[in-house]
Amino acid sequence: MMDDSSEGAQALSTRASGLFGGLQVHYQTLLDKSTPHSGARWGVTGSLLLLFFLRIIFAQGWFIICYALGIYLLNLFLAFLTPKIDPEMAEEIAEVEAANESGPGLLPVKNDDEFRPFIRRLPEFKFWLNATKAVLLSLVCSFFEFLDIPVYWPILLFYWFFLFAITMRRQIEHMIKYRYLPFTNFGKRRYNRGN
Repeated sequence: MMDDSSEGAQALSTRASGLFGGLQVHYQTLLDKSTPHSGARWGVTGSLLLLFFLRIIFAQGWFIICYALGIYLLNLFLAFLTPKIDPEMAEEIAEVEAANESGPGLLPVKNDDEFRPFIRRLPEFKFWLNATKAVLLSLVCSFFEFLDIPVYWPILLFYWFFLFAITMRRQIEHMIKYRYLPFTNFGKRRYNRGN
């Protein structure tokens, strides 16, 4: 009798892992197919965010969830804007790795340094994926009444804008100080070919 129940549990476990494995493969396939379509991906995420904001506005609740989502998206955006290895710490890394002139991901800090491409701390695809998951989770959380904690929302909104302004000012100063521009289409020199 022990053998029958253990065999049944093992068969159920095998079927469940096969089902979840198939779902994981399908999910990864969808992600792989969506990779080159960044405009469509961000459009879907923007639509979900708009849907969430409309839900918050018309329901007049779940402001804490909205604030938490805003802080999380701000954190993702900052990770997207910063280089993989911070130039402020490049000098310390250079001292530790004296034999190696420059590691991968370091930005040039002097004019005579060689060109190194900007490598982000958080790649665009992961930024999009994490942002989409956060918006979906926030949208789902807005349907549970116990998560609607009463707060005075104008204070949260003011604090979020204040935090955004201070953080972006610091990030822009850092970008100016170390002369990097994290956007690939803006600020690059273009050389015309002389035919």
